[in-house]
Amino acid sequence: MAPRLSVVVPIYNVERYLEECLDSIAAQTFDDFECVMVDDGSTDDGPVIAKAYAARDPRFRLVQQDNQGLGAARNTGVRHLTPGTEYLAFVDSDDTLPAGAYELMIRTLDGTGSDFAAGNALRLRTTGLTPSHAHRRPFAETRLRTHVVELPALVTDRTAWNKVYRRTFFEAAGIAYPEGILYEDAPVSVPHHFLAERVDVLADPIYHWRVREDGDLSITQKKTDPRGLVDRVTSMELVRAWLLARPEPRFAGHLSAYDRNCLVEEIPMFFWSVPDGDRVYRDAYREHVGRLLRAIGPERLDGLSAQLRLKYRLTLAGRLHRFVAVQRLHHLARRTRQAATTRA
Repeated sequence: MAPRLSVVVPIYNVERYLEECLDSIAAQTFDDFECVMVDDGSTDDGPVIAKAYAARDPRFRLVQQDNQGLGAARNTGVRHLTPGTEYLAFVDSDDTLPAGAYELMIRTLDGTGSDFAAGNALRLRTTGLTPSHAHRRPFAETRLRTHVVELPALVTDRTAWNKVYRRTFFEAAGIAYPEGILYEDAPVSVPHHFLAERVDVLADPIYHWRVREDGDLSITQKKTDPRGLVDRVTSMELVRAWLLARPEPRFAGHLSAYDRNCLVEEIPMFFWSVPDGDRVYRDAYREHVGRLLRAIGPERLDGLSAQLRLKYRLTLAGRLHRFVAVQRLHHLARRTRQAATTRA
């Protein structure tokens, strides 16, 4: 008989964190699961740890492949699931879960019949756990059987690992993780929000998202690496392409809402890195962000704040030296306000 839940854990060069991750899965109060570990060509001792886990706990098994990246490893894990499992979840191998995470999510889904449940997250640091800013708005309160149309903040719920999917929904959606890029979560997670009939949103933290603080940074945490910028823009373009390809009336207006989120929340994440980036990073910003802005349409800038309009117009004009000066002034003003608030 198949377990009720399948958990996919891609593994690549995370030996120092892997055992803690697997321990947190093994300790789940919901224990009717399988854990498919996918070694994506690790060059450290991570596979040794994974094999030892599989040897002592029959719920864990290891699949190995040449290095292809996180998206490909997740897709491999999905292909190796036991037929007939009811639910599906993903865990990144440097993160952990609180013990009751899957019990809460599956109990909720059993009661509501929703297509998937998504939960809040905490950042995991050496000093302890703190709220995840990225998850603050969509998970401010628990809302069962809701939808991104009713809760627009869910368009910012882009991560793969804070969810438990009804497997029939995940497979019927037919969206594989893109391979060969970073930020592969959004082109799957955002369309799923639009495709779902109902989603359960849980304010309870169900995931501990690690911040690497000791120089062992993942590439997605290297703020001035051009690849991160290029791939994040590509991720947004993939979501836009998916929405553009949906002719159904119920998808009308979703592209406009997603574009506004890109303009107000996602693209501005790059602003803080441009002054610190080298010429290669700034060239990548001008080329790729400029392309995305032209695709969204310069006319969409009219409804934004004066500050955003200025920065986007400078970007489109290729005036990066002026952009950097404006951003540095903005940064100085922000620090001054923060200092005044602290003194008060």
